[in-house]
Amino acid sequence: MYHPWNTLRDQPDLTLHWANLPPPFHAVTDGANVWMHNRLLQVERRCAIAHELVHIERGTQCVDDAEETRVRRITAQRLIDTGDLIDTLKWAHTVEEAADELWVTPEVLTDRLHALSPVEKAMINHAIQTAWHQEH
Repeated sequence: MYHPWNTLRDQPDLTLHWANLPPPFHAVTDGANVWMHNRLLQVERRCAIAHELVHIERGTQCVDDAEETRVRRITAQRLIDTGDLIDTLKWAHTVEEAADELWVTPEVLTDRLHALSPVEKAMINHAIQTAWHQEH
């Protein structure tokens, strides 16, 4: 499992600040600092710091819609392993239930589902069909 907090810890030149950010921001960065909203849930913090770390790696603090979509896709792929996703989708009944199991927000899970490769889609379909046939 990817641990963005370990990545943050291993970057001594990057400083985390707690702040009361305006909606809809959970976190923002200037490349050397990350400001995180001080009232986020733990899972929201995990997703937000992962997202900002991708921005920093890509050197894109101010972004257009296309870049933001790329950052969201990369973040979701890092936070949700394909095997874990497949195992969860076999039994989860809602996006919220699956997101909770995968320790991400529903938005991050949705981003991951939108970014599935054709191979991942085929793997998921096969696993779900196999699970369904075993139950019936």
